[in-house]
Amino acid sequence: MSEAERKLTRLFEAETIAKRVEELAAAIAASLPPELTVVGLLKGAFVFTADLVRALDRAGMRPRVEFLQVSSYGLGTESSGTVKVIGEMPGSIGGRDVLLVDDIQDTGRTLAWTRALLLEHGAARVWTCALLDKPSRRVVESRLDFVGFEIPDVFVVGYGIDWAERYRHLPWIGRVEG
Repeated sequence: MSEAERKLTRLFEAETIAKRVEELAAAIAASLPPELTVVGLLKGAFVFTADLVRALDRAGMRPRVEFLQVSSYGLGTESSGTVKVIGEMPGSIGGRDVLLVDDIQDTGRTLAWTRALLLEHGAARVWTCALLDKPSRRVVESRLDFVGFEIPDVFVVGYGIDWAERYRHLPWIGRVEG
């Protein structure tokens, strides 16, 4: 099926996402130490991470920000099952409390693997936060400390989340149909 034949159905409007990000920031600020390094997973979580750190600032925190690029999807709609780091590890996590931020927790592999990697590289503690959670797809035990929205087993795009490097620019999150 060609891209032109695919349809997007909106799941979360920009306003709904913005409200939930503020709620997550308030919960994080109330629960975690104020000296925190936020590690956003690229590329999918870049928009969420940017909005979240600004919301954390409004909630009274002054987080450091780092990014780490990992991949398990390539250009497909299914995880390959193998997680790999692309590029460099963040240098400023040694001895720090870290909030690991991802766009979607699907199988659980990426967050579990990346959390262990950050601890291995000297993070004092690592908490996890994902904008979207698909618990029906879990194959690896991976707990989330903070969750934006729980969704069914559907393929989504927008708000930084892509399909073959498309649709990241959308300010809302939609389900890919067809």
